[in-house]
Amino acid sequence: MRKIPDKWLVVITVLLGAFTVILNNSMLNPAVPHFMAVFQADAVAAGWVITVFMVTMGMAMPLTGYLADKYGKKQMYISGMALFISGSVFGSLSWDLSSLIMFRGLQGLGGGLIMPLSMALIFDAFPRNERGLATGIYGVAAMMAPTIGPTLGGVMIELAAWQWLFLMNIPIGAAGLLFAARYLPKSRTVPEIRFDLPGFITVTAGVGAVLTALGRISELAHLMNPVNIGLVVLGAGSIALFIRIETRKQQPLLDLSIFRIRAYTYSVWVAIIGSMSLFGGIFLIPLLIQNVYGYGAIMTGLVFLPAALLTGVFMTIGGRLLDKQGPTLIVTAGLTLLTLGTGLMGFLDMTTSLWLIFFLNAVRGVGMGLSNMPATTAGMNSIPEAFVSRGSAMNNVMRQMSSALGIVFVSVYFEVRRAQLMNGESLLVEEASLAAINEGFIVLAVISLLSIPAGLLLGREYQKSSDADEKGE
Repeated sequence: MRKIPDKWLVVITVLLGAFTVILNNSMLNPAVPHFMAVFQADAVAAGWVITVFMVTMGMAMPLTGYLADKYGKKQMYISGMALFISGSVFGSLSWDLSSLIMFRGLQGLGGGLIMPLSMALIFDAFPRNERGLATGIYGVAAMMAPTIGPTLGGVMIELAAWQWLFLMNIPIGAAGLLFAARYLPKSRTVPEIRFDLPGFITVTAGVGAVLTALGRISELAHLMNPVNIGLVVLGAGSIALFIRIETRKQQPLLDLSIFRIRAYTYSVWVAIIGSMSLFGGIFLIPLLIQNVYGYGAIMTGLVFLPAALLTGVFMTIGGRLLDKQGPTLIVTAGLTLLTLGTGLMGFLDMTTSLWLIFFLNAVRGVGMGLSNMPATTAGMNSIPEAFVSRGSAMNNVMRQMSSALGIVFVSVYFEVRRAQLMNGESLLVEEASLAAINEGFIVLAVISLLSIPAGLLLGREYQKSSDADEKGE
């Protein structure tokens, strides 16, 4: 390890942590029906195994900026890894569904510290003109894990006991913990910083309530559920109050003034669109492959594999080009390819070759690789170094909420449109499913299309920021 430069050891370290967190969460998605059988629970109760992780992770993220400033990024990252590993150990020993949900919540708290601090640690280790390549390599974990996780989880459920979904985290997590203790540098702390209690209460209540509501919605009837409506109202009201509080605080929990930096704002918008498209596709493609064309889970995983590999490759290429040329061409080209691949997925029919689906999903993967992480890196490069931890936390919270929103939107749309097509036009189940899936992809493509100007605007603002830095302004 001594031959590897210290800064790249930081990337390896945080990549281990991020990959473990994201892979574990995506592996558990196909396991919900199995948990229903094992613990004799209904779908709503078993679904909390997924929902509680998303909620606790989203609630922990806004805290990372303050905790990193108060106690140091390295110390908090190690704490996050320790929490996640502990949740994995205890999760494998769960004796009922309630204990499993509790330990999944513990995993989520750890993941909520790990994810934002990973980017912040990379930014500390690399100069501005090298961060694109570094975050591109790191981003391989963030983009590949959600695509391969469901297939791997399904295979493990079929071939092994469910406890292995948790046990497999332990060796990788332990390696990540040892790497963190040895190779992450200590960062400067701000011991005198004050804790923003009103901001903490309102943002955790807001994010937690919204994510809980989104996690409970998968069909149209759920939108009318009084509990879900109440959670959305509570969440929206808490977030509005949080914004009002933060604009008046001298030491806010999350400094919302960074949104005045336009490059950062455009980068967050691109990240939101990328998350919605990624997770919308993760929901729709298994339905397409299995419910429409009749293939199994293994073929579904194979459809995702080329896209995942190309996302990783082009994320690295995009990061290198970002360091040399800025984000304008790379991010705009990526959003264009994402729009093209997603839009063409909306014109499939019952006779479409499986290879065409492989190809179009691969095009989507190239587009996400070129647009997502390069845009995030460009936005983070544009904010002052002192705000990097909080900027990363904000970015991750927005990704978390938009990915959940993407899944809810396409799942409800699919359920409603399929029912309309079956009843109104008397289509067969497969034909109605295909038509609803096609429309879902077209809607996602329109959203991506509307985001292409954000790539151009991001490039313009990033160039202004770079020119100002060169002049010493």
